[in-house]
Order: sequence, then structure tokens, then C-alpha cells
Amino acid sequence: MTDISYTKWLSMSDDALAKQVGVFIKHHRLEQNKTQDMVAEAAGISRSTLSLLERGETITLPTLIQVLRVLDQLHIMEVFEIQKSISPLALAKAEKEKRKRARNKNTNNEEDSIW
Repeated sequence: MTDISYTKWLSMSDDALAKQVGVFIKHHRLEQNKTQDMVAEAAGISRSTLSLLERGETITLPTLIQVLRVLDQLHIMEVFEIQKSISPLALAKAEKEKRKRARNKNTNNEEDSIW
């Protein structure tokens, strides 16, 4: 994770990150030509709460999720998905243990054979 953007986020303070979230929300609200009153009502929050969010002030996580939903921006939640990965060694071991050929279950018991 030596990505430049990751380093940028890592070096920012919590206040700066909250302000960036506010800028994101305000940008998408204005891009959709929605007033604070429209978004707040659709999200079930007060206009002053939305204003706090846009200024980078403290709000609750459920409030942020409600606003993201109203602005049709829930796709950003994809970064929180956990991708199950397997190490190359574990993959090689699993491949080695895979069955290479089938065999008859009755190889030792000739009485069951119809021949």
C-alpha cells in the first residue's frame, strides 16, 4: 500500500478527513442540484445536521449512511468489503492435494465384481 493517495489519507488529521467527507457530500449534493433541505428531508435528518456533515463536524455513522443513500453514493462502501485471499503456498498445497485420478471403491473385494 505505497499508493500516493493512501499516503495522503494517512498523513491527514481526523478533522481534515472529516472535512474531506463533507466536501464529498456537498459536491455530490450540488452536482445533483439538490438543496440541503431536500437531502435532509429525504435522509430523515435535520438540515442543520446535514450542514454539520458538510462542514466536517461530528455526526453519527448512520447519518452519513443515510445521506450517502439519498445521494446515490453507497458504492463507496465497496472499499469496506473483505476480499478473502489465499496465499500462494496454500494454493499450491491445495492443488497438490487435489485428486488426480479416480479409483474403484471395491478394488480389494473381488466377490462384488460381476466378472
